[in-house]
Amino acid sequence: MRDTPPTLCLDLVTFDPGLKAGDAQAYAEAVVRKVEQSWDAGADVVLLPEFTWMGLEPFYTSGDDKTLHHIATAFEQTWLPAMRPRLERPGKCVVLGTAPKLLENGSITNRAIIFADGRQLHQDKLHLTPWEKAFTPGETLHLWTFAGFRIAVIICLDIEIPELSARLRDSEVDLILCPSATETILGVERVNRCASARAVELGCYAGVSHLTGHADSNLIDDNIGKAAFYRPSQAVFKNTPRLEETEVHDSGSQTLRVTLDRHPLDVMRRMKVETNPSHLGREMAGIERAIRVQFPPHS
Repeated sequence: MRDTPPTLCLDLVTFDPGLKAGDAQAYAEAVVRKVEQSWDAGADVVLLPEFTWMGLEPFYTSGDDKTLHHIATAFEQTWLPAMRPRLERPGKCVVLGTAPKLLENGSITNRAIIFADGRQLHQDKLHLTPWEKAFTPGETLHLWTFAGFRIAVIICLDIEIPELSARLRDSEVDLILCPSATETILGVERVNRCASARAVELGCYAGVSHLTGHADSNLIDDNIGKAAFYRPSQAVFKNTPRLEETEVHDSGSQTLRVTLDRHPLDVMRRMKVETNPSHLGREMAGIERAIRVQFPPHS
């Protein structure tokens, strides 16, 4: 039985990679300052969007098919080491958006970099869109803890895959953080509606941050989105907003600040007298049951 922690302050930050930056150092500084501003204003956790670091593309465009390699190398060897001392702040956490990660075998993943109370963690995107042909999908969904909360980072399209959510049944995940990037309102709706569903079916909190704006990039040229937060639709949250969302924006950076409390989750998990899909573990939910799908006979 885990101890009930105090509340947690979460900033869900949309980000515009088209900001005016004279060079890569100025761009990296703008991202880090955004995180520090949230921390200094009281946030414990900050979530930045998917592909935040593709905003470096104008500074590493090579005219060949190696641009992603150049961005990945510069981020890994130059900008991440330069930022690390400022991002390893004790008692603070940030999901630093995603950046291309060059693996030893030469493949590239879409990787979220995470700093949590001085630890550096990561999460690779597991399912890829048709526009991510240059990337290789990851293979592992990592669970980690910060301030007593069990957390998973689920990147953009991954939140739309119910089979992945099913893997989290019985995990008692407390918080899902979803960095996302999309160019259409339909993409925003898919990600956010599925994040809300994950909060309901897993009995957890779910936060989303989208990329916004126009960037000099083949991958993220146009982006729209919002920040959003979802709570389970259970009795303990009846008098609390179950969803909080900003307006949809096509440029600029917006911040949605929310407060998380583990205590209501603990109360909800002990309550067995209300309908709660998160109480159906892997076996009862059908993942490990022999539930058949009966198709109609051929005519």
